Amino acid sequence: MIVPIIFLILGVVGFLFTGLPLKFLMDEMVIRLARNLVLVLSLIIPVITGMGLNFGIVLGAMAGQIALIIITNYSIGGGLGFLLSIIISTPIAILFGFLVGRVLNKAKGKEMITSMILGFFANGVYQLIFLVFAGSIIPIKNKSLLLSSGVGLKNTVDLAGITYSLDRLIPFGKYPIATLLVTLLLYLSVNYFLKTKLGQNMRAVGQDMHIAEVSGINVDKTRITAIIISTVLAAWGQIIFLQNIGTMNTYGSHEQVGLFAVASLLVGGATVDKASWKEALIGTFLFHFLFIVSPLAGQNLMNNAQIGEYFRVFVAYGVIGLALLLHAWEKDKSKTSLSDI
Repeated sequence: MIVPIIFLILGVVGFLFTGLPLKFLMDEMVIRLARNLVLVLSLIIPVITGMGLNFGIVLGAMAGQIALIIITNYSIGGGLGFLLSIIISTPIAILFGFLVGRVLNKAKGKEMITSMILGFFANGVYQLIFLVFAGSIIPIKNKSLLLSSGVGLKNTVDLAGITYSLDRLIPFGKYPIATLLVTLLLYLSVNYFLKTKLGQNMRAVGQDMHIAEVSGINVDKTRITAIIISTVLAAWGQIIFLQNIGTMNTYGSHEQVGLFAVASLLVGGATVDKASWKEALIGTFLFHFLFIVSPLAGQNLMNNAQIGEYFRVFVAYGVIGLALLLHAWEKDKSKTSLSDI
């Protein structure tokens, strides 16, 4: 628990220099937890299956955004719009997850860097489709989505039709009760799933692929299933995230999803080989706690809020780099021990 403790100390010290009321901080944390927890949850199953941190959840986020673009194009809003976006994103995310899983099965032992590169590649295809094909090959009914040239989507899409459609489904001040309940249901579902036969097979594959295969488990199929579930959860998580934000950066909203979700999970004490809902919850709280207080703390300490921004970006990349370094060190240590035997 050394990593969560360090982040808690950093957050508390930062909070003392912000001058923010405690109630404001807690209200903001509730909103941020509701907004981000499903995206962090999407990382757990691939870790348990031995595939490390799935940076490929970026493709799931893209699937969610494609669904949001479709419902905005047809001006479908409210609860129906939100539900349709979930329904539309699911088969797209399943397809993306299947393709990613197939590629990762060809790159066993190098899943993390492969999933990261796949995210970059998919981002290029995504931009090609919505910058070049939208309005030219792909018909767009809602002209307000298009650039002035009539080809390519605008950089910012207004999601006013579904803004807070889930958050305010159960009215309770500004607190997103419905979103928190849906998040709780998803966490319980994943926890239950991991106790099923398929979930136990995933644990077995994560512990030792060779032994799992000898035991009669279809390793490749199990790994693909894990990535599909992860990608679908990421798509749903991105829709939940964006309905709370109210606007979508067409070409940028998905880019930092993998980075911030992975950093959140690691901050909670998870590793490349071990993760659970507890680390996801603790890490999301601590990471976003630091996100809230660091700009104001930087402003009050250094008279420059940008220092706080630089610090939290440094923390996000730093914690991932440290986790990967420790993972490589542990693997090297275990190989040395085996060679000694």
